[in-house]
Amino acid sequence: MPIELDERGRALENEYFRNKEKELLEKMKEKIAAEDSKTLDLKCPKCDGTLVETSYDNITIDVCNKCTGVWLDEGELAQIAAKEEGGSGWFGNLFK
Repeated sequence: MPIELDERGRALENEYFRNKEKELLEKMKEKIAAEDSKTLDLKCPKCDGTLVETSYDNITIDVCNKCTGVWLDEGELAQIAAKEEGGSGWFGNLFK
């Protein structure tokens, strides 16, 4: 009988620590996710506003929420120019 109680006690102890480790891992994952979301907020180089991603002809560009400045990532200007070349847009006419 005492052996079964010791085994039961160890099993409960193991379950307790497994649950505590699980809770700790969840808290750590939430903290990491919160830190990752903070670092994704890009600041405007001109006015320190926040850059918001916006779609322009299915191209994702960054627009400042304060000064409405437009900031392009690598290759986005070429994509916009290529779309405008066929049309009669003002932007495409700059490159003709």
